[in-house]
Amino acid sequence: MRRWSNLDVGRLLGRLTSFSVRRARLVVAAVVVLSILGALLALRLDTSASLSTFVDREGASARATDDLHRKFGDEPIVILMRGRLTGMLLTQDVGRMLSLEGCISGNQPRNAKAPARVCREFARERPIQVVYGPGTFINEAAGQVLDRINFDRSRQKAEADRAARAARSVAVARGLPASEQDRLADAARALVSAKYSQRALELAVRYGLSSAPALNNPDFVLRLVFEPSLGAETPKPRFAYLFPGPNAAVIQARLRPGLSEAQRREAIAMVREAVSAKGFDLQFGSYVVSGAPVVAEGVATSISDAVAILLGVVVIVMALALWIVFRVRRRLLLLALALAAAALTFGAMSVAGASLTIASIAVLPVLVGVVVSLAIQFQARFGEERRDGPVIATAGAATAAGFLVLLLSPVPMVRGFGALLVVGIMIAFLVTLTAGFAVLAGSLPSLPTWVSRVRIRLPRRGRVLSRRIPSRFGRLTGRARAVPPARWAASFLKFVREGTRGLIAEAKLVPPLVKRAGRWAFGVSLARPGRVLRIAALLAVIGWLAGTQVDVVSDVTRLVPGDQREVRDLKTLQRESGTVGEVNVVVRSERLLDPDVVRWMTTYQSEILRRHGFSEKRPCPGADLCPALSLTNLFGSGRQSARQVEQVIEALPRYFSQNVITADRRTANIAFGIRTMPLDKQKELVDDMRDRLDPPRDVDAQLAGTLVLAADAHGKLEASRWWLMLAGLAAVFLVLLVAYRRLEAAAVPLIPVALATGWSSLLVFVLQIPLNPLSATLGALVIAISAEFAVILSAGYRSERARGLEPVAALSRTYERTGSAVMASAVTAIVGFAVLLVSDFPMLRDFGAVTVVSLSASLLGVMVVLPAALVWSEQRGPLRVPRSRAELAALGRSGGRALRGAAAASARALRGTPGAIRAAASAARRAVPRARRRLAVLLSRK
Repeated sequence: MRRWSNLDVGRLLGRLTSFSVRRARLVVAAVVVLSILGALLALRLDTSASLSTFVDREGASARATDDLHRKFGDEPIVILMRGRLTGMLLTQDVGRMLSLEGCISGNQPRNAKAPARVCREFARERPIQVVYGPGTFINEAAGQVLDRINFDRSRQKAEADRAARAARSVAVARGLPASEQDRLADAARALVSAKYSQRALELAVRYGLSSAPALNNPDFVLRLVFEPSLGAETPKPRFAYLFPGPNAAVIQARLRPGLSEAQRREAIAMVREAVSAKGFDLQFGSYVVSGAPVVAEGVATSISDAVAILLGVVVIVMALALWIVFRVRRRLLLLALALAAAALTFGAMSVAGASLTIASIAVLPVLVGVVVSLAIQFQARFGEERRDGPVIATAGAATAAGFLVLLLSPVPMVRGFGALLVVGIMIAFLVTLTAGFAVLAGSLPSLPTWVSRVRIRLPRRGRVLSRRIPSRFGRLTGRARAVPPARWAASFLKFVREGTRGLIAEAKLVPPLVKRAGRWAFGVSLARPGRVLRIAALLAVIGWLAGTQVDVVSDVTRLVPGDQREVRDLKTLQRESGTVGEVNVVVRSERLLDPDVVRWMTTYQSEILRRHGFSEKRPCPGADLCPALSLTNLFGSGRQSARQVEQVIEALPRYFSQNVITADRRTANIAFGIRTMPLDKQKELVDDMRDRLDPPRDVDAQLAGTLVLAADAHGKLEASRWWLMLAGLAAVFLVLLVAYRRLEAAAVPLIPVALATGWSSLLVFVLQIPLNPLSATLGALVIAISAEFAVILSAGYRSERARGLEPVAALSRTYERTGSAVMASAVTAIVGFAVLLVSDFPMLRDFGAVTVVSLSASLLGVMVVLPAALVWSEQRGPLRVPRSRAELAALGRSGGRALRGAAAASARALRGTPGAIRAAASAARRAVPRARRRLAVLLSRK
């Protein structure tokens, strides 16, 4: 078998291309059919915006979170009751809350009439594992108090049933109708209940209560829920998970684990239907349905619409960009190839069973832009004798390697983004080599040529006439001729294109200035390459330092459309409750109910709450952490014996026990409510809680919950910005080293690419554009995109040098032959990212803005700094790895001199900056009126 080192990449590509040209119709037909099939498969893609796309599911906390969801229920749907709390709890509204909680939990009595039709669906489907809320809490608390004062409720029920049966029997013996039988039975039951209520009142008074505990007893509810020392209507801080404030109450409905996306969607719809049912209407409040599953479902629904919008925009914008900047025939073929590659990529994604995420929809315009930029290089060299196929293949491989580094990101959606781009580039490369060259070789007509043969014929009075339009746009009258419909569009676009170019040429404002600046920069790069590199390096270092001060936003509510109902409801929930969710501590042990373990859990909870501002003497929203539903709430100081602990656990009502301890008594849940705060502060709080976890022997305790995973992901995201950039440089360098097998050929093109990451960071800092999970990979993206053009230009330079041209002549010849194609490729790549600016998702808009600004500056910098790097490398001789301490010390001294020279050159440049600014302003003042006059003359001519 032939070794890889002996393979001729150019020969392999040539064979593939020649086969495609010989079998052009077959190849093109196959690509078209596969593209259509891929597009149809892509329509079947599911959308997903769950938290698992934002946070990594690996590590101890992720495993503990999975265990928490499996044993205590998945992420909760949160129902917020907004309104005056005393009004809701001291009236019939509390009974409606209890009924709603029973409906959602599926625990409606069999023979009772359901308040809403959806309650029967909840009882049948059971999508909710556990529900706890104000109604259940107060009702169970009343029962617990009655149990404490030795009130036998089961005896009351049995006696009431006997009395009802006896009354019904007497009525039957008398021959009374069924309605009268029911009335007498209810009356007998009421007499027994009244007797027991009197008994309960007597017991309650004996134990210091003014009335019998009950759900509809305002005195009992007031004493149970509210804290008079904090205000007449302020709830007790330890019940903040149910009553976060005087104007809010919360019901949490934890989904059953293992539900599919469709089942979760159906469960959310059922909850919305339940809260909108008339039987659960509140007199003193209103409902808001929110929670992580609700937000994820709402965002997922909007992803499909975003894909359609971005696809339409990218087709129109890319077609216009190609029509204006790339002056070759069949330029729209490049767009067709890119769309075919995109269809095949997303079709493969559907076959693999993946889902569309927010990052996946960003792949569509970016992939189209990158693929078109690569295809431009192929078409620009089509028909030339130079064998540039391997060069473009190397550039594509370098770009793919830069994107492949994204697979190391700690954010799952970013990993999917990188994988899709790499697969799309590989597919696009094959599509271009096959179908693209088949069409370019002229073996079959291109699409515009085929469409141009079609004419529109309109029947009129038995005759078929061709549609006629004026022969020229400038004439509205005159002899008309038959024009095919494709030529209508072609003529119109030609008119627009030539008119735009004419306007720019006649105005002579920006293009001459840009050309002069470009020629001056190119001349300086060739004349003083060392100084240019030193200044560029200094700016890059400043940019890297400034980049550490750029904020990274990973809060989901700031990354998705804020006008969506689900996002607005989540913000309302966070504002009214004062919390963003819960942090859980999952405790697992074979001796979980050992008094020492119970004492450690209660001590840990008390210490953490005290450290972060919680006190029974002030409202909970004033603290960073508040207690939530936990096993430790039952044990006070934790000084109970083993028997007392067992008795407490056995007496727990089911609604409480299934939230705090498993049936096998081996896993417990300690929950804390966390106040709304930035994610970096949340990360510090979570780290403090984790550092203070010191469980006893044979006890495993781990922080769990989506907030813990989000905080950890935020910390990893900020750190990954820099090592992803270094990994991208290393990956591209290895690709070039394998391709060229020479250190200098691989390292020199990467000099401007590496410096470009610093320039882009500096621009982002100056513009104050916040980073997000996608744009935090900016360094790797800049490396991936810039490497393509640096590789192509440096390869062209080496080719010209091999022909015997001097460095300056070789560079001039390279930029003359490939500069326009490279700039056209750069424009299309940037346009692909710019399309993201029309997205409704703030994450995608910010990502598009950051990449457009950064790539524009980086690519212009590469065009200027690369000549300096190439000339400098020839002046100093071939690069070699230091092999001794002396050579390493010499390299360090050389680097120090370079930095000092860069600092001095920058200082001199800064001293001249005010004068340059004044000169530029004066030139602009003179140029603008002149440009206006020329523009007016041009318009009058038209």
